[in-house]
Amino acid sequence: MLAPSQTIPAPESLIDSSGQPVFGQFNGIPKQLGVEKFDYRNSMDRAVSLWGRYFDYKQFQFISVVTSRFIIGVAIADIRYLGSSFCYVYDIQQNKLVEQTWLRPLSVDKVMSSSPHHGLSHIAGRSVMFNIDAGVWQISIDTKTITANITLSPPEGSLPLSMCTPTGYSGWTYTQKHNALSVSGLLIINGRPVKLENALAGYDFSAGYMRRETSWRWASIHHQLNGKTLGLNLAAGVNETGSCENALWINGERHLLDPVLFSFDRANQQAPWHIHSLDGRIKLTFHAKNQRSEKLNLWLLKSNFRQFIGFFSGTVIDNHGVTHQLDNVIGLTEDHFARW
Repeated sequence: MLAPSQTIPAPESLIDSSGQPVFGQFNGIPKQLGVEKFDYRNSMDRAVSLWGRYFDYKQFQFISVVTSRFIIGVAIADIRYLGSSFCYVYDIQQNKLVEQTWLRPLSVDKVMSSSPHHGLSHIAGRSVMFNIDAGVWQISIDTKTITANITLSPPEGSLPLSMCTPTGYSGWTYTQKHNALSVSGLLIINGRPVKLENALAGYDFSAGYMRRETSWRWASIHHQLNGKTLGLNLAAGVNETGSCENALWINGERHLLDPVLFSFDRANQQAPWHIHSLDGRIKLTFHAKNQRSEKLNLWLLKSNFRQFIGFFSGTVIDNHGVTHQLDNVIGLTEDHFARW
């Protein structure tokens, strides 16, 4: 058996009574982030102004749903100067992606939950809404293509990836993700109901005082494999200070994994991605079939965002030493540069 990473109980508040974040991998979800208690200092140890405290804080939330025919991706982001959201549906059979996007200045027509445990986030007149109730996500979508009112439910006893690491000299990033969750409720695409019996989904709640200029690579899978559910989250670029945000879920059991390297060609997006860990437990290749992309080059802000839909092949070894073979398993990758 391979030793899992050391974990600690989730704190009630991510920011403790001394104004400092609690760092580590958690067995649970903090009830509050407690951002208002953070003793935020600049590089010269001076207290950051109220203006800086507000505009330096960033938060985004994302869900993906995988059915036998469709993949849905929905996000709400708060980068203070701007609120943004996208919602797409990808038809696997037709290799066709249809999306809708929204941009909102400052906090106009946008609300974000301040807690990863409970709260409400919505944008664009509640066209997209995430409701978190005791850590369980309920999703409402009302767009031209999608009508949805669904709940993402983890297997009994399943733990999310929940962690906080230092970011830069003064900041921190909290990330919470959970993959291969069951889906129930109502989903209508192009006026037709979609069966959810075998659908799987996952979410991402990330927040904190992130680097002014940052980038990341990401991979995500929700899959039924040989009668088991398999969820995989791999990332590089944000949470690598002392730990990493890589995890595998087999039938809901969480397996924390070591860091991974992403190799891909930004100039040739049809070339395969190679994702591997130095310990040899992760060896994956990804071939993109379609993508959702967006480039913003504004005065204060820049974003070069590409989320790819495609197929993974290779192997992942869990913490019990069991090898899981993936053969053309559909999933997502992402390459994102942000200056915010």
